Amino acid sequence: MATAGKVIRCRAAVAWAPGKPLSVEEVEVAPPKAGEVRIKIVATGICHSDEHILKGSLLNVEFPVILGHEGAGIVESTGEGVTSVKPGDKVIPLCVPQCGKCSFCLNPESNLCQKFHLCESQNLLPDKTSRFSCKGKQIHHFLWVSTFAEYTVVPEYAVAKIDAAAPLDKVCLFGCGFSTGYGAAINTAKVKPGSTCAVFGLGGVGLSVIIGCKVAGASRIIAVDINKDKFAKAKQLGATDCINPQDFKKPIQEVLTEMTGQGVDYSFEVIGKPETMVAALASCNMNTGVCVVLGVLDSGAEISIDPMLLLTGRTWKGSMLGGWKSRECLPKLVSSYLEKKFNPDLLITHTLPFDKVNEGFELLRTGKSIRTVLLF
Repeated sequence: MATAGKVIRCRAAVAWAPGKPLSVEEVEVAPPKAGEVRIKIVATGICHSDEHILKGSLLNVEFPVILGHEGAGIVESTGEGVTSVKPGDKVIPLCVPQCGKCSFCLNPESNLCQKFHLCESQNLLPDKTSRFSCKGKQIHHFLWVSTFAEYTVVPEYAVAKIDAAAPLDKVCLFGCGFSTGYGAAINTAKVKPGSTCAVFGLGGVGLSVIIGCKVAGASRIIAVDINKDKFAKAKQLGATDCINPQDFKKPIQEVLTEMTGQGVDYSFEVIGKPETMVAALASCNMNTGVCVVLGVLDSGAEISIDPMLLLTGRTWKGSMLGGWKSRECLPKLVSSYLEKKFNPDLLITHTLPFDKVNEGFELLRTGKSIRTVLLF
């Protein structure tokens, strides 16, 4: 490409400080160094985690920063030594890398990597410098992916090459939301055919959990949310029952236990509040129930529970990116999508031009959207 080896000037949504709207600016994106890939982002989803960062309530993210971690694009150029992708390839940048060398990557049971943000900071690229600048200032990366920029630079082990037939405006959701929810049902909970499931929170990730439970053969999928506008979509994707906790005088865990006889086999918390995490745990079977936590709590939040909830045998676990080893599994997931094994397109309720990024966040905050996809 004519731009290879040169600085590219392009649009990006810069978060200058927490609590402020994003600012669409012209930024400079430096060429990739050895082992790095520069990607032209075609489409990016808006995920609730981006909103948590904007509010200043999550992770040790440094400002100013270019957020976004749910994107898809085309390789523009590669740095020295990159062999797994070439210019023109369709790719998904990975917010959970897979270096293939650390003890996490070498463990078949693990899907995290020691290069991941919770192990070592991803605010700058591995050489501790940034490829982004704006108005003479260095801008930080976010989880290395920073998909709210027309061009981004990521390490090779944070890029998955996908099928050339994949529609980028749909498979961008595989970078976070869809893969996270679907995998939580398939890989983390390992939902069995004929089982009963409860899903707390019907955003993009919660609805993806429902898709996973259905594909796994669950016979009853109970969707729980205080926004009844989301029930029609939940039923369309496979929910058998939809309940609003505000319609009941008793706690929701008692309602679910009565509905199912002895609690559900699997429950999923996809909201991120201490009280719903405890309710989800209490609503699964006291002995064999499995509760998976996907919701992100505000930094510093804590949970107190009655240990008897666990002593009787329940399993309480978390899940990151749905348990998928990212570079290895995301291309296979995209291929399954192209074979029509599941249809996450239904999660996309709004498509906006990139310049309307703040409008996309407003739709998320007011509960009017499931997923908004921004197109460059």
